[in-house]
Amino acid sequence: MKAKKSRDDKDITIEEKLRALFDLQSVVSEVDKIKTLRGELPLEVQDLEDEITGLKTRLTNLDIEIKNLDTALNNKKIAIKDSQDLIKKYTEQQNNVRNNREFDSLSKEIEFQTLEIELAEKRIREFTAEMSEKKETVSTSKVLLKEREEDLERKKNELKEITEETKIEEEKLKAKSEKIESFIEPRLLTAFKRIRKNARNGLAVVTIQRDACGGCFNKIPPQRQMDIANRKKIIVCEYCGRILVDEKINIVEKEAK
Repeated sequence: MKAKKSRDDKDITIEEKLRALFDLQSVVSEVDKIKTLRGELPLEVQDLEDEITGLKTRLTNLDIEIKNLDTALNNKKIAIKDSQDLIKKYTEQQNNVRNNREFDSLSKEIEFQTLEIELAEKRIREFTAEMSEKKETVSTSKVLLKEREEDLERKKNELKEITEETKIEEEKLKAKSEKIESFIEPRLLTAFKRIRKNARNGLAVVTIQRDACGGCFNKIPPQRQMDIANRKKIIVCEYCGRILVDEKINIVEKEAK
């Protein structure tokens, strides 16, 4: 034996569904207004947090690069000292050679070590310039990081103040919207949310205004307007896909109370 259908499944009329959708739209639009009061602050806070994370990572990487350059620079200085010691050694050995071949061989070694010193000195100049540039970048980045952290603190405080001012009202509206949603069948509620998500202004349910759709402002034929006013079926705008209701739907609801 089949279970008896609840009123949600069986007895709710199309007109009641349309009123519920209209009510839901009114409530979520109020929530949208509250979010608009916050403006771009949540996004600005997120962007600043991302930028600060990026700056900190950059500073960490620069610190590692500077340490590596410092190590490389010291290694070149050691290499120069080693080459100088070898040159001194080879020069002393030249005084005790037995033939020209040994002298020429030592001369080539001295020449090679001299070139090694010149190359190391060139690398030291390059490393020093690169290190100086990176240290300057570190200094600039630290100043920027401090500024961004101050900006973030200020933006967070602004967002906190606005959120606290509107928190109670927003919670009431969300509770109201949840109550209305429980009255709407899942399939219809899903359609409402889908339309709302795709609509630029968040309007999924709109009234007819001056013989046109209140969402996209395309003209609606008279016969279709009559069908909408009769509230016998759910009708969507053939241009924008929004659910259409007549202007008096909320007035009728008030009279029915």
